Amino acid sequence: MNKFTIFSIVLVILLAGGIGYLASQTKTDVAPGGLVTDIVLDDHIGGSATAPVTLVEYSDFQCPACGAYYPMLEQLRKDAGDNLRFVYRHFPLRGTHKNADMAAYASEAASLQGKFWEMHAMIFEHQADWSDSNDAKGIFTEYAKTLGLDMEKFAADLLADSTKTRVERDVASGLKAGVNATPSFYLNGKRIQNPRSLAEFKTVINEALNAKP
Repeated sequence: MNKFTIFSIVLVILLAGGIGYLASQTKTDVAPGGLVTDIVLDDHIGGSATAPVTLVEYSDFQCPACGAYYPMLEQLRKDAGDNLRFVYRHFPLRGTHKNADMAAYASEAASLQGKFWEMHAMIFEHQADWSDSNDAKGIFTEYAKTLGLDMEKFAADLLADSTKTRVERDVASGLKAGVNATPSFYLNGKRIQNPRSLAEFKTVINEALNAKP
């Protein structure tokens, strides 16, 4: 099965079981709240800095719904090209996801060597391999080796206070913005209900483009 077939199956399960955060409102509905923290240079930004549309995702690497949205977002970014700036922010759900923090730390440690998006991809694409593991740290270390990272630096950065502080900054900004589940999306600063397909996401992006003066 291709990624979008898998996404469709998972999305049906999530809608039925209520796992993660998937809204039932229409694609153009706006959820309460908006970003209260500006995009800054050390945010994890994909796409053109001058893109007319900015999509911010608050996400948890262990969240099944976030994992289901991952291939959709990758395709959306590819199709939108320079029209979309995508920002990933951490919001680990610690009460239910035991390895969410470690996944966030691994991505931050990789980011310090210029490999955030590569680690982001490996973590999501292999979510089932580490989510229930009692050695997530060891698994992420293997991912770092695969990416060719400096392993001594990665090991030091993985549990550094500065790494934890960087994740906490995202969590704090999410709480201020009203995030209470993942994934949560903000389009040009306004929270939107989660689109239920790639087509709906593209419609939302196009509507934002057309609204620009």
